[in-house]
Amino acid sequence: MKFKKYIIIAITAALTSCSLDEVWYDKVVPETFFKTEGDVLAALYRPFTHARWYLTGDRWIAQEFSADQFARTTKGRHWYDGGRYARYQHHEWTPDESQLFGTWRGTLQGVALALDVKQDLGNLDYESLALTDADKAAHLGQLDALTAFFYLRGLDFFGGLPIFTSLDQENVPRSTEQETFDHIEALLQQALVDLPPREVGAPLEGAITKGAAALMLARLYFNAEAYIGVDMYQEAATISEDIISGEYGEYSLDSDWRGPHHFNNNQSNEIIWSIPSEFNRLEYTHYDHMYHYNSRIYFDVDLGSNNGTHLQPSRKPNGDLYRNDFKLGSPYEKFDDGDLRKKPYRYLGNGNYEGMFLIGDQTSPVTGAEVTGNEEYNGKPLVFVDQVGRFSEVGQTYSSVEELPSNIASGEENTGVRLVKIPIPSSTDLSLRWGADHPAFRLAEAYLMLAECKLRLGDSDTAASLINDVRRRAFENGADPNPATSGNLDLYRMADEWGIEFLGEGRRRTDLIRLGFFTTEEWWDHQPSGSDHLNRFPVPTSALSASNVLTQNPGY
Repeated sequence: MKFKKYIIIAITAALTSCSLDEVWYDKVVPETFFKTEGDVLAALYRPFTHARWYLTGDRWIAQEFSADQFARTTKGRHWYDGGRYARYQHHEWTPDESQLFGTWRGTLQGVALALDVKQDLGNLDYESLALTDADKAAHLGQLDALTAFFYLRGLDFFGGLPIFTSLDQENVPRSTEQETFDHIEALLQQALVDLPPREVGAPLEGAITKGAAALMLARLYFNAEAYIGVDMYQEAATISEDIISGEYGEYSLDSDWRGPHHFNNNQSNEIIWSIPSEFNRLEYTHYDHMYHYNSRIYFDVDLGSNNGTHLQPSRKPNGDLYRNDFKLGSPYEKFDDGDLRKKPYRYLGNGNYEGMFLIGDQTSPVTGAEVTGNEEYNGKPLVFVDQVGRFSEVGQTYSSVEELPSNIASGEENTGVRLVKIPIPSSTDLSLRWGADHPAFRLAEAYLMLAECKLRLGDSDTAASLINDVRRRAFENGADPNPATSGNLDLYRMADEWGIEFLGEGRRRTDLIRLGFFTTEEWWDHQPSGSDHLNRFPVPTSALSASNVLTQNPGY
């Protein structure tokens, strides 16, 4: 039993209480700590705060910097960071990468937190708190699903993991990928029995309902070929169809592309599971790394930006498109010109905005103030370009643009298009700043999963129709100039559709592995390795050093 945890929570509760009556206990255990439904919910949602953290940071870096859409180029004196971002770009990572240890540790910490609370609530007499057996089953079902969430992500990153079913186990070796897969499957199948569906119109407050467990199970089957070498696309298709038809709760695609990401996205019926943000001032840390130090002038609000991450370039230094050089990458130019998302981001006031990119001249649409650089373009207008190259050195180090190298080491302060996936209000509407929740799962994923399954199973007409259901909301009056058809749909187009709809949502590496492209295809500043062991990250050195039973993945 974890006595210390309850002592800390009890002290915190006492400090925020209005009552000064003294109540003394010789020990603090679940039987004495849990007095109200609020106490139960406070414990239940503790591991969910870890899930919020887990969706960002190191996991995002490992997923996106190893793939074909994002990079963190060295910009003069900034962001070399010991070459770590170049190693992700070139698939040369090692077991010593700090992000990989953070991911390994964070995965198992999440499992431990969920198991700890499940043990306590499992032993709790719910009737004594005027709660029902159904309440208890739903709470334990959420913890099963959350445990499965961490294991599913860990399986994706590392393969087989140590399987814990209680906190009493010590020195647990890694299970096989199949055993880990089976454990996740069993957790989710039980969660589907215990969890209620989301009630129509119910507010999104971070709880996992039946739809979220179903989507995770569909994800597990959807990627089964990559995880355990077994084709389970039909199983994934069946669950995806059931999600779309309302079998696990009433969901519908938002009619506005902004809906799942908007300030009030907790009202979007497309969201299947989201992490609330307002109470803990969540900003997507991987997004604020995209903004220039002076982007605060453009947004008219201070973001504490780091000018690191940007989209990989669609164009060479001379302006030519890369699309004739390789099929992947070029994320900005994969958006059709009529796509409403391709517009530069502009906050229009009263919670309204358009576009989701910072590109070109950075004069503020809010105040009209000109944004200037403070490095290579110190005092000059800041203009973001969809290119990578040391343009400031033309006429000095390089005689012409044609000589400029374009690689992870040759960025400048204005290098690359920046993504504004989560809207940012101006200073006049600061109360909206923390409004957008983190959409962990949304219905569009079920549509694209079903589309890819249908494509693989030979029904390209249905696949194209499903893709177009998702695409059309991003065009004025639904007038899509480039709809998917049975004639233009293949796995490369499928990769483009995943990349367009879920740009920056921390899943690109997983999609490329499933599609067979991660180690076989070229993209900007990346040559294919042909080494399939890279589909798994190595077990971190720090984890191996702390255990005498863990083993390394093949190839490392």
